[in-house]
Amino acid sequence: MIGHIKITNEEFMLISRLVYQKFGIKLSEKKRALVVNRLHKVLYLGKFHSFTEYYNYVIQEPSGRALLTLVDQISTNHTYFFREKDHFDYFTTEALPRITEILHKKNKKDLRIWCAGCSSGEEPYTLAMIISNYFSDTHLKINIGILATDISISALDKAKAGIYPADRLSQIPPVYRQRHFRPLSNGSWEVKQSLREMVLFRRLNLIRPDYPFKGLFQAVFCRNVMIYFDQTTQQALVERFHRYTEPGGYLFIGHSESIDRSSGLYKYVQPSIYQRI
Repeated sequence: MIGHIKITNEEFMLISRLVYQKFGIKLSEKKRALVVNRLHKVLYLGKFHSFTEYYNYVIQEPSGRALLTLVDQISTNHTYFFREKDHFDYFTTEALPRITEILHKKNKKDLRIWCAGCSSGEEPYTLAMIISNYFSDTHLKINIGILATDISISALDKAKAGIYPADRLSQIPPVYRQRHFRPLSNGSWEVKQSLREMVLFRRLNLIRPDYPFKGLFQAVFCRNVMIYFDQTTQQALVERFHRYTEPGGYLFIGHSESIDRSSGLYKYVQPSIYQRI
């Protein structure tokens, strides 16, 4: 029976090595049960009799879809609106006014934000609500662009759909919910088109050596993503963030994460918030 398939040490090593080589995600021994549970349905639907058989299929499947399905199952997509609220408070009261002032001084109108590891869309939509509200109050004409990327196709599909159960909206201020969401007959809520148009969702593997971006960002949000990478991968990722961030731009990471301040790339602002040097 498929429910009785166990993963051997060698099989876990093979899958862990493959996920690390292709996506930079470090699967420690503590993740063994997660790997088995997340891949159980994939093995069942594919009629695989062992993890070795499944692994061989993934590495030989020519289109690359099997590999994408693998990382889709392995990657964690837990998030919610206004998660780690102090980040959004700082962005609203400190970062966004400063960015706006610089744009005004330089006579520029393009505000560019990148959410790296956007999961099912709650983070970029949170930023879109904040930015929309901020500029509706100031009456400034700004071109707002929020790029939201993730490795998971299923997470991106959910983000693009913009439909969430009511309990996921519990942290959203009522005025934002009324302005930017509409209720559906099944009890869910849908992001309004005006907000969806502010966010561009794209699939991106963060461990690639460079990114297909033409310009720089004033702020990068990569929160609760680097905890899945080893230190070498984290350092390389921070270097790439630096490369694609404007001087003086901001990097927001998760509360359980930190970066090496001795690198000279960023200066510390407050816990999990840094500014590009």
